[in-house]
Amino acid sequence: MSNPTVQAEHAKQNIKLAVDNCIFTVKDGKLFILLIKMKSKLQGMWALPGGLIKDTETIGAAAQRILKQETGLSDNYLEQLYTFSQPNRDPFARVISTAYFALIPDANIELKPSPKYDDVRWYPVKKLPELAYDHNHIVKYAKQRLEWKISYTNAAWSLLPEKFTLTELQKVYEAILNKKLDKRNFRKKIDKVGLLKETKQTKLEGAHRPAKLYEFSSKKKKIVEII
Repeated sequence: MSNPTVQAEHAKQNIKLAVDNCIFTVKDGKLFILLIKMKSKLQGMWALPGGLIKDTETIGAAAQRILKQETGLSDNYLEQLYTFSQPNRDPFARVISTAYFALIPDANIELKPSPKYDDVRWYPVKKLPELAYDHNHIVKYAKQRLEWKISYTNAAWSLLPEKFTLTELQKVYEAILNKKLDKRNFRKKIDKVGLLKETKQTKLEGAHRPAKLYEFSSKKKKIVEII
């Protein structure tokens, strides 16, 4: 026989499932994250783009949907981060959120604000406002994971255009790690791990002679010790 107490507890349970996306990019040598300005409830506060999972989709599909809704992109680096389940993380309901982080290139990104929000914009990770719910904590966790990920994988490909200079690549690493890297040592290490291939094209960088353009030899996940 089933336990009446257990049945009663199940009948009362009302837990909502959501996803929140930490969408990162690098602009002008700085790390940015995409935020939305809330319209209902917590009006005027900034938060990570996210929402409840639809009955017909998986958690991963919901994260992909939100990424495409906000940026128009769907074929970029997206990885599950962590599930945040503190009972008081949402003041209006019991909501468990699975966070993801995405990496997208800055070039030619046209943000697509949803009618659900008052605004959507890029914020420097080092100068975030007070965010709704537990989103400051989520961003901090995502930033730490990103530092680890960029140090031992080829994930940087998703933050760069198809073709790029070594200087542009180094700026991506410096923005995420928040420190200057020795140019000579960085280029030796990149050459040693074999992540890139030359394109036979060049690009003007300031008053210097044209710089060689490179591309990643593969966008498949690869474990490499870069930093």
